[in-house]
Amino acid sequence: MTSLPAGSNDPHANDAAPYGGGDPYADYRGGDFPFTSLVDLADRRLGAGVIAANDEFFAERENLLTPTPAVFDPERFGHKGKIMDGWETRRRRGADAEHPFPADHEHDWALIRLAAPGVVRGIVVDTAHFRGNYPQQISVEATALPGSPGPRELLADDVKWQELVPRTPVRGHAANGFAVDAERCFTHLRLKQHPDGGIARLRVHGEVVPDPEWLDVLGTLDLASVLHGGTVEDASDRFYSSPTQLIRPDLSRKMDDGWENRRRRVRGTNDWVRFRLAARGEIRALEIDTAYLKGNSAGWAALYGCDAERADPADASAWCEILPRTALQPDTPHRFRLPRAVTATHVRLDVFPDGGLARMRVHGDLTDSGRAALVRRFDELSG
Repeated sequence: MTSLPAGSNDPHANDAAPYGGGDPYADYRGGDFPFTSLVDLADRRLGAGVIAANDEFFAERENLLTPTPAVFDPERFGHKGKIMDGWETRRRRGADAEHPFPADHEHDWALIRLAAPGVVRGIVVDTAHFRGNYPQQISVEATALPGSPGPRELLADDVKWQELVPRTPVRGHAANGFAVDAERCFTHLRLKQHPDGGIARLRVHGEVVPDPEWLDVLGTLDLASVLHGGTVEDASDRFYSSPTQLIRPDLSRKMDDGWENRRRRVRGTNDWVRFRLAARGEIRALEIDTAYLKGNSAGWAALYGCDAERADPADASAWCEILPRTALQPDTPHRFRLPRAVTATHVRLDVFPDGGLARMRVHGDLTDSGRAALVRRFDELSG
């Protein structure tokens, strides 16, 4: 967790230097957090949203979930002051002239709807470009409510909130990362600024916990989708972009909105990604999309499956061929109907020899044992 330097009582110890011109990210204090390899449950492109905030005088709350890094234009001002790419509240004041500072308990807040119910493993509170106007401290709470509750339902007195990040100092113009240890499924977060200030971006990394009853209604579904609980277990290369983008439910919108590896130079080798499916399922059809990848798309692809109920995925002989090595066209969606259903808990996508893919869909339905496992997990984490 981020904190003030040891032994420091200076409330400005975490300030960044004033912007001095040039690249505004030159003195940005980033961080390498292991949980960021997991899906961002607060990704706006997956359906997350900031549904309410008590104050957004200087900058709108919706900016918190913008998927791209915050930008800074030193010349951009509006009628309310400097226009910032983030969520920024006005300066809080005390009760009267004798008490000009706000009381210790006073704070600003925003309510975030996660894209899907999930277990939170880590949170990044990014204060990029908020150098002296970031919050002195932050805290994060979470709750789980069914349906699509609005602010009134979430702020009701009977709603129970669990603390994920206690009230903690943060640094200005920095990525502030917090590991979370809470084995529960949540649907909404409450981000608090103590007492006020600006936050550029919020990332909430974790694991989707799908509702089995919703998957029952869907029938045939994408067993690999991040919104249904699919996840990347390992990959040969993550040089240009994350392989998790392959199993996003939306369509790719540009070249880097997929998985692209570096150029492979060792003959007889290839790149690959291994996925754990939402649950044990019967695979019936596949989609492999190379949208926007033209001179750098994969030349060929193959897909293999493993049923962990019957064999150890660590055993190479446990994997069977689902799609043989097949030529791919650049910037093209490819659809494959399987001659027979294949039962699997894991799939491995191989590309030859290297290159990029935009999306992969693994269409099928849950087996009885797969659904039972999902029900157990959902019930355990929703208690």
